[in-house]
Amino acid sequence: MTLRTGPRTFGVEEELLLVDPATGVPQAVSGSVIRYAQRHDELFLTGGRRSKTLETELQREQLETATPVCTSLAEISEHVRSARLAAAQSAAGVGVSVAALATSPVAVRPSLTPSHRYQRMLVAYGPAMDDQLTCGCHVHVGIESPDEGVAVLDRIRPWLPPLLALSANSPFWQGTDTGYDSWRHQVWGRWPSSGPTELFGSAKAYRTTVEALLATGALLDEGMIYFDARLSRHYPTVEIRVPDVCLNADDAVLMAALVRALVDTAAEAWRDGDPPDPVRADLMRLAMWRAGRSGLRDELVHPSTRCAAPARQVIGALLDHLTPALDRSGDLDTVRRMLDAVLERGNGAQYQRAIYSRTRDVKSVVAAAVHHTITV
Repeated sequence: MTLRTGPRTFGVEEELLLVDPATGVPQAVSGSVIRYAQRHDELFLTGGRRSKTLETELQREQLETATPVCTSLAEISEHVRSARLAAAQSAAGVGVSVAALATSPVAVRPSLTPSHRYQRMLVAYGPAMDDQLTCGCHVHVGIESPDEGVAVLDRIRPWLPPLLALSANSPFWQGTDTGYDSWRHQVWGRWPSSGPTELFGSAKAYRTTVEALLATGALLDEGMIYFDARLSRHYPTVEIRVPDVCLNADDAVLMAALVRALVDTAAEAWRDGDPPDPVRADLMRLAMWRAGRSGLRDELVHPSTRCAAPARQVIGALLDHLTPALDRSGDLDTVRRMLDAVLERGNGAQYQRAIYSRTRDVKSVVAAAVHHTITV
């Protein structure tokens, strides 16, 4: 077993809404935005090298950004911000804006991105596709091997719900406040393979599970293995898919820092021979539901006791769990500051509700989010 000598690499993918700057209504123009970006390649240059990408997503009303592989929080911060700016500049080129919102506050009927795979999904899943205009934040962290990756997946499970509570940024759906901080989590849960998993135990068992799911015929392909955390199909990474896209760029950086520390902590526990917590997937599902429902406003399920506890106490337990790894990486002070900031001002859902409370207008919520996406 090779011992790591430097910080793990990591990267962030963010999904953003494309919206009309006047009405806040999502606009089905992702193809035009991508074509504009391709004609203006300088939007993607940092220090003379291409460092970001924009891609289409399931619906034409959204874009995906991706950072390059990074080794430090300073790099992640720079690239998250510059990727958002490149997306905003490309969107402006075709008359729209980008908003880091995990669901649209304004009512919309999304338009499927034209591709053979997405058309097959429409046939297979029917009306469930109509609701899938949601934007997440996915964090990739480098691993040494599939065995290490699966050991990490087994050991990070109880600590994933607090990430959703911190990042929750989707209270509105079709013009109405749902009462949830992350309605995206509820919508995403409609996919047949989404959510928490049982313990795998080994890379071989993980592979066997994936093959068994595919054999049912309920999934079109391996790309639809929508676990809360999974092994990447294309990179030597684990991919954590729990967070909503964060309104503030700083919160996306915080997600990256916490996830990398979770992976480091879990991998060290595996090397030391510490067994994973055997918490059942059904209890994990309840903890994730609670995080999506309450965010930081109410109690969460404590990762250690499985009992309801104040959100601040649960976030404090997460920080305690990760402190050795964060200290080793030099990220501890930054993460403490960022966590304190979120707990003080609230997550994206709380910000959206504050805007709506003042204006009684979901269009104003979108306008404020457009501003925050590239300036905060």
